[in-house]
Amino acid sequence: MGQTATKSDPGRDCPACPRLAAFRHDNRAAEPGWHNAPVDSWVSAAGDDDVELLIVGLAPGLKGANRTGRPFTGDYAGDLLYATLCKYGLAHGSYEARPDDTLALTRCAITNAVRCVPPQNKPTGPEINECRPYLKRTIERFENLSAIVTLGRIAHDSTMRALGIRSASAPFGHGASHVIGGYHIISSYHCSRYNTNTGRLTPAMFEAVFAEATGHLGAAGGVASHG
Repeated sequence: MGQTATKSDPGRDCPACPRLAAFRHDNRAAEPGWHNAPVDSWVSAAGDDDVELLIVGLAPGLKGANRTGRPFTGDYAGDLLYATLCKYGLAHGSYEARPDDTLALTRCAITNAVRCVPPQNKPTGPEINECRPYLKRTIERFENLSAIVTLGRIAHDSTMRALGIRSASAPFGHGASHVIGGYHIISSYHCSRYNTNTGRLTPAMFEAVFAEATGHLGAAGGVASHG
């Protein structure tokens, strides 16, 4: 996407996780036209100060964000996520599953707990831990952040740890809501094809999470609430 890496985004050749770096190297050789690098957070078109909601996913999909360079772009999970964001006024334009479509975010940003694509979409515990400082700095980056939606247990637990909270103190559950450090944290089952095809997650269930999240926007009153 041409985004410049910041302290909240790893560099293109981040060497921190040898297994992920090797997988990235192999993918670059096999598909040189793909992004094949850590995927930066995607931020509201109006900039960091406009961000009141952060959405945290698991990791880039091999043929999704790893290919396109934009979170949740190019795989099924993006279809449900971006349709929902548009419905709740958190995105506008047309989502066409490619980074040069007309879709733009409003009042929100999207990131992942792990920034590089893992083999079989399964990051290891040490890889999740290694990437957590980027998640922590991403949360701190947005001074007007009020709410965080975590997609799946790994994203939820890593977000809790990034906020200095044991996951057992704020357990994951679809629709579960916690207030941590002034942020409203709402967790959801991940919007993966598997979860929607099996009925574990329905569009109505997913929309309910964002209906609650949008109700908290603007509630934090800026960075002072999170000190």
